[in-house]
Amino acid sequence: MTMHTTIGKPGDMFWFKGTLVKIRVSWNAGEDRVSVVEHYMPYGESPPLHIHRNEDEVFHILEGEMRIHIDGKESVAKAGETVLAPKGKPHSFRVESPEGARCLTITSGGDFENMIREMAEPATSAGLPPQVEPTPAMIIALYEACARNGIEIIGSPLS
Repeated sequence: MTMHTTIGKPGDMFWFKGTLVKIRVSWNAGEDRVSVVEHYMPYGESPPLHIHRNEDEVFHILEGEMRIHIDGKESVAKAGETVLAPKGKPHSFRVESPEGARCLTITSGGDFENMIREMAEPATSAGLPPQVEPTPAMIIALYEACARNGIEIIGSPLS
């Protein structure tokens, strides 16, 4: 049996849109291009409604509760549950637990991870970043980074 363990390095931890992100397995580490990203998110965190053109997105909830919207349908996922957002289907989520949520996001191909690396900044601590209101320039930059990485923003975050 062969076992591959990835130990996080300081360069693998980022602040991304008000969340803390740890790249646990990078897409370029293996032949199948699987990426495993761990997210720490505050209550109310919600990305814009979007579509991944090239990769499925799997959410495995480790802590907390998330309301997940996929292709017009909503469900609530709790710790221990796994949800698939198929490529080509509009999706978003919202952290509903007051204490926040932690999940693994698993994709293959590198688009999602590359977008995070492009938009994020290195985390200076293991906590959540200071919360800031996105400026128009930040929103435009996110739309452009997503477009470059096979992700199309098509709507607003969930409220």
